[in-house]
Amino acid sequence: MKWLLLLFLVVPASELTLLLVSGNHIGVMPTLAIIAITGIGGAYLAKRQGFRAIVEFRERMAAGDPPGPPIIDGLCIFAGGLLLLVPGFITDVLGLLLLFSWPRKMIRPFIIQLIYKKMKKGTLIIR
Repeated sequence: MKWLLLLFLVVPASELTLLLVSGNHIGVMPTLAIIAITGIGGAYLAKRQGFRAIVEFRERMAAGDPPGPPIIDGLCIFAGGLLLLVPGFITDVLGLLLLFSWPRKMIRPFIIQLIYKKMKKGTLIIR
């Protein structure tokens, strides 16, 4: 519940502050251009990375391997795409990081650990 407070209060306030400071320093139009460019470029990158994750998922399934990493990659790519849709610099940076493979490889163990914890508690059931 605490992270919801952080998500809905602190992040938008920080984004708004950063946008206002950026608008004062580099101007309104360059700030809007940066937001638009990261949104469009991020959408393209998310689409490309998403298709790559689908191909890897299909290859693993065809080989009889467990598709865990491609599923987690797909979720990270989806989350990164959503973060890029939210206007702001902080969410854009986080979204772009989730679209590249090396940060996803670094956070994958934490996501797997979180899934295992939730499964142990019984709050996450996979059938």
